[in-house]
Parts: sequence; C-alpha cells; structure tokens
Amino acid sequence: MSSSTLPKPQMHGLLAKHLRIHIVGAFVMALGVADSYKFGVAEPRKKAYADFYRHYDSMKDFEEMGRAGIFQSAK
Repeated sequence: MSSSTLPKPQMHGLLAKHLRIHIVGAFVMALGVADSYKFGVAEPRKKAYADFYRHYDSMKDFEEMGRAGIFQSAK
C-alpha cells in the first residue's frame, strides 16, 4: 500500500492567473481580427470606391437617367 498523497489544488490566486492568460489571448485575438478586417474588407472597399469615382462623370450619369425617364421634374 502506497502512502503517497495527492498534491493540494491551487486555491489562492487561481482566478487572477487564468484572467491574466485569457486577457492577453483576447487582446491578441482582437488585434488579429481588426487587422484581418482592415486589410480584408476596408482597404479593398476604399480602393473600389476610389477606382469608381476616378472615372465617374455625374453629368453623363444624370443625362442617361433623364433619357431613361427616371426623373419626372427634370426634362
């Protein structure tokens, strides 16, 4: 028969230890998600808007809509 005993569990400071680890992980994950959104969504969207408005002619678009009969007050 062995007289070995189980080690005592850590009771004091356990929450603080786990919170420290999880807060660092959450911060790193949040930065990763923010960077992914910036470079995966925001930057391509900005580029698409810039490309569209670089060659956009509002008067030409207005005249085409007028010919199509969209406007009732402007002929």
